[in-house]
Amino acid sequence: MAVPGTFSSILFPVHRSGWPFVAVFFLVAVLLGWLWQPLFWLGLLATAWCLYFFRDPLRVTPDDPALIVSPADGVVVTTSERIPPPELELGQRPLPCVGIFMNVFDVHVNRTPAVGVVAHRAYHAGKFLNASFDKSSDENERQSFKIHTASGREIGLVQIAGLVARRIIAFVEEGANLAAGERVGLIRFGSRCDVYLPEGVEPLVLVGQRTLAGETVLADLFGNQPKRQGRAN
Repeated sequence: MAVPGTFSSILFPVHRSGWPFVAVFFLVAVLLGWLWQPLFWLGLLATAWCLYFFRDPLRVTPDDPALIVSPADGVVVTTSERIPPPELELGQRPLPCVGIFMNVFDVHVNRTPAVGVVAHRAYHAGKFLNASFDKSSDENERQSFKIHTASGREIGLVQIAGLVARRIIAFVEEGANLAAGERVGLIRFGSRCDVYLPEGVEPLVLVGQRTLAGETVLADLFGNQPKRQGRAN
C-alpha cells in the first residue's frame, strides 16, 4: 500500500459526489460578485468550505479480520447497549453499540467497519433531529447495512441523517464483498454512524474519543483486548 506523502496530505482529494455542489457554490459566488464585490469573497469562502466538506482523504486500515474499525470521522457519543433498528434484522435483544457523531467539519465519507459481505441493506424515512442525541438513532432518517464478517459474525452499520442532513448516499449494494475500510456511503451535511457489535464484544473506544474512519479500532471480535478505561486530559 502506498503511504500518503506530504503533498497528498495537504492537497486532499475531493469525493466526486461533491463536485456538483462545489460548482454551484462557485457559480453563486460569481453571481453575487456582480452585485457587490465583497459578496464574491464570501461566496468563495463558502466554496472553499464545500471543498473541505467533501474531502476524501486516504486512510490506512489494519489488515486483521478480527478488528472492527470506525466507519466515520467524529466523536464517540455512546458505547452502551441498544436494541438495533428492526430493518437490520439483528434481533430484538440489546447489542453493544458505538455511536459516532460527525459535525459539519468532519469527513463525511463513511467506510465499512469490517471485512465481509453486505447481507442486507435498508432505508428508513424519518425525522432530522440533532444526531448527537441518542433518540436520533430511533427517530431519524437512516440507512442500514447488515454485514456478514469474514470471521462469521454479524455486525450492523447505520448511517443516520442529522439536523441539517437531507441526503444519505450509498456506494454499495446487497451482496457486495467489502474490504475493511472500504467506502460505503456519504451523508450530507452533519450526521451520525452507529455500529452494532455482536453480543459479548466489548467496545475499545471511550465516550468523547475522536475517531478516524477506516483507522480507529472500535472492537476486537475475538476479545483479544480488554475493555479500555480512560480519562479526559
